[in-house]
Amino acid sequence: MARIVFGSYFIRYPLGGMMSHVLQYLVGFQRLGHDVYFVEKAGYPNSCFDPRSNSMGDDCSFGMSAASSLLNRFDLAERWCFVDAHGGYHGLERKRIEAIFAETDIFIDMGTHGTWLEEAASSGLRVLIDGEPGFNQIKMAKSRAAGERLHDYDAYFTVGANVGTDLSPAPHVGRLWRHLFHPVVVDLFAGMPSPADDAPFTTLMNWQSHDPIEYQGARYGQKDVEFEKFGTLPRRVRSSLVLAASGRDVPAERLRKHGWKLHSGHGESATYDSFTAFIAGSAGEFSVCKNVFVEFNTGWFSDRSAAYLASGRPVILQDTGFSAHLPTGEGLFAVTNIDEAAAAIEEINLRPHRHQVRAREIARDHLDAEPVLRRFLEEASAQASTSAT
Repeated sequence: MARIVFGSYFIRYPLGGMMSHVLQYLVGFQRLGHDVYFVEKAGYPNSCFDPRSNSMGDDCSFGMSAASSLLNRFDLAERWCFVDAHGGYHGLERKRIEAIFAETDIFIDMGTHGTWLEEAASSGLRVLIDGEPGFNQIKMAKSRAAGERLHDYDAYFTVGANVGTDLSPAPHVGRLWRHLFHPVVVDLFAGMPSPADDAPFTTLMNWQSHDPIEYQGARYGQKDVEFEKFGTLPRRVRSSLVLAASGRDVPAERLRKHGWKLHSGHGESATYDSFTAFIAGSAGEFSVCKNVFVEFNTGWFSDRSAAYLASGRPVILQDTGFSAHLPTGEGLFAVTNIDEAAAAIEEINLRPHRHQVRAREIARDHLDAEPVLRRFLEEASAQASTSAT
């Protein structure tokens, strides 16, 4: 058994999709028999989102309450620590979390941006998981070009299965990138009822969460850019298409004219339970990916799509290069254009039960948390040992 401290964020953004995303790692490590803790820091002022007021601020009480309640359900009570923008400790007190770090075998940074590296200095291993492949490598390359020092870890992982290989032009930044797909604890989604005959194809997405990024004369955007390629899809299929969108500048009127049914992204993912219920009420998922993921052929695959698959809901996802690593054609479809997306929807409608069964099989055989995280820990230890010699 290893002691694992996992750093990410969901207290600052306490919506169901993010909570599910982090929970898969925590429960996955727990199922493997490890002693696991969660840590997060505000890092800067006004970094806490409160869905009740739809505003950012320093008060993270809503996020802490939501996180504590969810973690309690999964036997992870008193295994979290949040440090607010004023340096106040919540959950585990400062002395306790520092003592835990002193006896930690592996610290995993998946979105804390190095804010826990001082506490993790005495940990056995310090591992980075890059959750924004292409985007983060560009940021790292630009920081290094500006003379800034990058944070150092013992091992580097990315959820972009092609990053660091000849399949992706994303910069390596002098790092050896190993790979994992976001894990999913499949049995957390067991027992989902079959969708209704008229169930829509759905997705939850952030239309534009931050500004585009420029690199070597090119400009890379987000899902807003890629969605334009599929904007008239509702006119091409018989099924209803529901887009639960949040973020900036959603062109609601234009999307409705094309036939999209718009829901509130924050509303459908207000809690972990509403997030899973939204998936359960779907015939499947259709979604695009961030422009930077697509242009750099990163091989990224969505943690949200993994939850759809585990729920027995087939997925139609814009290809980022993940089709080189996951089986497609039944249960999971990698598409590059509107014609392929329309054909995939019609195929699922012809054989819904077959694609539902195959979706769950793909989640179990390729994304299940226990084998994915077991391999991750083995590779992290091996890479760290190689680097040490």
